[in-house]
Amino acid sequence: MFKLVLICAVIAMAVALPVSDESKAETINRNDDVRADGFDASLQTSNGILIQSSGDEKGNIHGSYAFTSPEGEAIEVKYVADENGYQPSSASLPVAPPIPEAILKSLAYIAAHPPTPEH
Repeated sequence: MFKLVLICAVIAMAVALPVSDESKAETINRNDDVRADGFDASLQTSNGILIQSSGDEKGNIHGSYAFTSPEGEAIEVKYVADENGYQPSSASLPVAPPIPEAILKSLAYIAAHPPTPEH
């Protein structure tokens, strides 16, 4: 049952991705292979959406999805979903700014001088 829900979620994600004219998008290729030891699924649409995922009986899933953003940028996300949660990787994902030097110094000072119980 979990695998069926996962496959439906992947397909729903493909449908939810932005496209220029969704009313004319068609499924070009779709493969679903659900087995006792895991699954493999893929979907390709005429508007450039491509989704691939596979998983095992332990609930470990890895895959990728790709599409073209409204700005014309090619977006590709690879991911792993396992006991450590959902872990995406992509050049298109935002990156946190570096920690300012003053904050790093403050953290180092606090680590070197932990507060005492009476303070």
